[in-house]
Amino acid sequence: MLAAEPDLAVVGEAGDGAQAVELARELAPDVVLMDLRMPVLDGVGATAAILGAPGRGRRAAGPRVVVLTTYETDADILRAVEAGATGYLLKDTPREELVAGVRAAARGQTVLAPSVATRLVTSVRGTERLTDREVEVLRLVARGLSNAAVGRELFIAEATVKTHLLRAFAKLGVDDRTAAVTVAMQRGFLPGA
Repeated sequence: MLAAEPDLAVVGEAGDGAQAVELARELAPDVVLMDLRMPVLDGVGATAAILGAPGRGRRAAGPRVVVLTTYETDADILRAVEAGATGYLLKDTPREELVAGVRAAARGQTVLAPSVATRLVTSVRGTERLTDREVEVLRLVARGLSNAAVGRELFIAEATVKTHLLRAFAKLGVDDRTAAVTVAMQRGFLPGA
């Protein structure tokens, strides 16, 4: 699809994240379209590796990375942006918008699918950060521990556990333990939980 555009040239394709890093270093493209779920090295890791080591091409800063994926959870979006992605598009993006997005990224502009932009703005505006202790409590709740067991594990009173949970509920906009863990995972507060 992109190769059909007169001003765009596809210089390489990779089957996994590690190969993407290698090809980006070797070929020095202006833009890399990056999937998130790949074998060997995921898209976030590959993005960070590509942007952490300048390419040998025209720009010492390396290529622009645009995530092109089917995943649009808050955690995926935030991880990609934190790794340095210039854009985040979904695989169902219409052809003309994808081509325009590649061109915009090559010019250094940020490219976001409308639904992704909405999620980012909502996330930034409406989300208070959880404290380290609230994250610890939620991580233990995610493991299935009761409030009493969480208290024993962290050497705090059960009432203190409840207080941390209630504060986390308010920040996450939920009213129970299961929803708190689910939303915290979606927003990237509990990676790997």
